[in-house]
Amino acid sequence: MLINIPKLQHTASGNFFLMAGPCAIEGEEMAMGIAEELVRISDRLQIPLIFKGSYRKANRSRKDSFTGIGDEKALKILAKVSETFVVPTVTDIHETHEAAMAAEYVDVLQIPAFLCRQTDLLIAAAQTSKVVNIKKGQFLSGESMKFAVEKIKESGNDNVILTDRGNSFGYSDLVVDFRNITVMRENQVPVVMDVTHSLQQPNQSSGVTGGRPALIETIAKAAIAVGADGLFIETHPDPLTARSDGANMLPLAQLEGLMRRLIRIREAIRFE
Repeated sequence: MLINIPKLQHTASGNFFLMAGPCAIEGEEMAMGIAEELVRISDRLQIPLIFKGSYRKANRSRKDSFTGIGDEKALKILAKVSETFVVPTVTDIHETHEAAMAAEYVDVLQIPAFLCRQTDLLIAAAQTSKVVNIKKGQFLSGESMKFAVEKIKESGNDNVILTDRGNSFGYSDLVVDFRNITVMRENQVPVVMDVTHSLQQPNQSSGVTGGRPALIETIAKAAIAVGADGLFIETHPDPLTARSDGANMLPLAQLEGLMRRLIRIREAIRFE
């Protein structure tokens, strides 16, 4: 399933596409450095790339958690990444008024999982004519996401992506139900597995989200094997120093090796 994004290259390769980048934009040098490496990997392996970075983090456990470097500053960095490397970019929005603002800088607007039922937010994103990536709520089934897709399409926008990021399992853990990938693909839209967020351990008593990054490869392999069209992976040169979600990010140096192994799985299911 293809996405109508002019800057999304390598669509003829038959590979899955990759949405990757840091959790949050921490600064221009950091973002440009990560983007340069991601572009190098995607060009070499012929994997379509969408660069990811949050211009602001709205869903934080503690008031003193890092939320961003300033909306306009971060959005301009995303625009510079796109212009410099000729790749599309994605960022998340949280309120209706943010849709038009973010749409001036990025190619894909992302709806956070907790907000996937917010009708006004979905409509505002749809009306920008940008691609809309809706993350499935941790509290929802794959079947229920058809209503989110309908809200976008009935607002005059057919460019929709659905992304799974696991389901709540108790108070402080998530579990992935891979049936959701197959079910959500029935909506005839690309379906992505958010590998790193599905390994979060939210709502820790410390107020800092935990994670299980050792299982990133496991979740990614399973997602490709069951037919995911794309993967969402947050990555950072040094996750231990990342200012947001470092506990479940993939070290950037490990990304290319993982992609090579995933391509072999993709080839196996394409030609079986």
